[in-house]
Amino acid sequence: MKKIIITTISLFLVTLGVAQEEEGSVIQTLTPSKLIGKGQYDLKWFNNLYTQTKSANSNGDVSKNEPRATFFTSTLEAYTGLGNNKRWNAGLILEFRSNVVADRNALDVFKFDGERGTARSGLTSIAPSVKFVPLASVTNFSIQSSLFIPLVDNEVEDGVFFDQKGYTWQNRFFYDYTFTGNKFQIFGELNSEFNFGKEGESFANNSLRLTPGVFLSYFPSAKFTVLGLVQHSQLIDLGNEFEQDFTAVGGGAKYQLTKELNIEALYTNFVRGNDTGLGETFNIGLRAVF
Repeated sequence: MKKIIITTISLFLVTLGVAQEEEGSVIQTLTPSKLIGKGQYDLKWFNNLYTQTKSANSNGDVSKNEPRATFFTSTLEAYTGLGNNKRWNAGLILEFRSNVVADRNALDVFKFDGERGTARSGLTSIAPSVKFVPLASVTNFSIQSSLFIPLVDNEVEDGVFFDQKGYTWQNRFFYDYTFTGNKFQIFGELNSEFNFGKEGESFANNSLRLTPGVFLSYFPSAKFTVLGLVQHSQLIDLGNEFEQDFTAVGGGAKYQLTKELNIEALYTNFVRGNDTGLGETFNIGLRAVF
């Protein structure tokens, strides 16, 4: 598994080495709301580490000092532009996960040891995906539609949760607005996920998750931004008799390393919820557009 990860990183860096130059700062002008053009490529490698020692029950009552559980997700997204009007992109999403439970150290997710009863890791889903701009006159509003196909045999083995066994049809709605002076930018997202599959195979089957989020960015320069965010997630029961919700707040920064490559770091804290863990996330990502 370590060889696969090293090879993936190497291929990503080689790709960056042959990237062509592009005018402007990607973090400021090419938000998730905007699409790339024909012949361009958009690669993103995003890593999320979630760790928790608290949870909330269905009434929102908090249980503290629980055995630590940590879930690491590494996502690789690749898109290319279609047509000449920057209204259609097509791509693929891969998700790799490494989870450890039973009060193991949070950084043990990077051991990938698969210790029985405490750890699982591997490629968990693949998703064909499209992005499109539905209104030609509103180029800062776009939709990303993806179908996540599960690659796991069982959600839980020996007490360790891995990933959803069911299918997920995800639709993300993006919109951004840059204020006069190009110093402040607001970005909004509504993520909808319809979970389906065979009855009993997944805790989330026959449910709809809605996750709205708002991000406010400040640009001291075109190459650097700091941001704050608020997100809420609501899992709605459509027949599986399970619901949950949580609210998270956080912040981070992005920096344009080269004309093609930028790096971002984010932190979020789950401040409330029902039937959910109340942990925190540490995130780092690389994005290249060429």
